[in-house]
Amino acid sequence: MSRTFALPDSLSLSDLATFLGRAGRVEDGSVRLVAGSGVLAVYAAVFYPLGLLDSSPTVLGLRTFQLDDAPEFDAVVPVRSLKERLVRLQNDVVDPTAPVTVTLPIEVATVTWAAISPPRGGWVPQGAADAQALDAAATAGIDEIASALPENAGEQIVHRVRSEVWSRPVDGVESVPAGAAFAALSLGFLGEGEAVSLYETGAWTRLTTGRGHVLVKRRAR
Repeated sequence: MSRTFALPDSLSLSDLATFLGRAGRVEDGSVRLVAGSGVLAVYAAVFYPLGLLDSSPTVLGLRTFQLDDAPEFDAVVPVRSLKERLVRLQNDVVDPTAPVTVTLPIEVATVTWAAISPPRGGWVPQGAADAQALDAAATAGIDEIASALPENAGEQIVHRVRSEVWSRPVDGVESVPAGAAFAALSLGFLGEGEAVSLYETGAWTRLTTGRGHVLVKRRAR
């Protein structure tokens, strides 16, 4: 497996670093990198079920980046380690238009959400959602979680409260859980006045803007 990938210029490098910074503030764990056909797909987990009995949806953020080479790999790496490498590369940039080669950090072996692969095709358009409505749902959810959690709450309590809030449908868009709105807001995918296109295939829903994608897999209840 290739251990490197080349971004076309320093602008792409900064774009990836920004996305990783946002993803790390949401879930300071790992990202999944899938490279093929000259494109790098970067998946970040925002919310996912813990255990077989947890009916919470899986919510992933996705950004794609054009590559200057054509490696093929599917790797899960720590967000922090990859971000640190990008920052060092940014500091060493001499020619902003020159390709930048990034070496992958050591992979992470035990990340349950990374075993779930969203479909690449078969997406059926389902209209659009209002960005303001998603922003409002995400903001209300953040406030509700903050007020509901006691100080020094344990991991199980935190997950239970987050699951209750982020599993609820967004008003007017029943197929979209509030967790998807939170992902779109926190990852910087919502633009003022920009429509959010909706697609579905099987148990999956996709929210797409010009800034990125949010992928949601619903769990059977």
